[in-house]
Amino acid sequence: MSKANFEKLRIYQLSESLADKIWHAVVRWDNFSKTTVGKQLVRAADSIGANISEGSGRGSSQDYRRFLRISRGSLYETLHWLRRAYMRKLLNASEIKELRAIIAELSPTLNAYLGSVSKSVSKTQGD
Repeated sequence: MSKANFEKLRIYQLSESLADKIWHAVVRWDNFSKTTVGKQLVRAADSIGANISEGSGRGSSQDYRRFLRISRGSLYETLHWLRRAYMRKLLNASEIKELRAIIAELSPTLNAYLGSVSKSVSKTQGD
């Protein structure tokens, strides 16, 4: 099966990597931690890639930009839940460092991609 265009995007690949690493960490937690912080963290992380893929299939650049912004919001929400998990000793410093390294690449790359999509829309609209 060939890849959809969004699967070739670095932002999508990074979002998958982040979500998978978070999943593998959360599945080890006790039930209370999973059902409180864990579910929120996994949902936020999964939402990053889900919104990139959904936006790419919407057919309009305006919709795509909106979904990319939602994806960025999910990334920031993921950061919040990672902080909570660290403060509650669910993730250690090494795990946080590994996850933050992905985020350190994903965040500016996502912002740059959003900017490029916005610029291409402005050019087609004659702005």
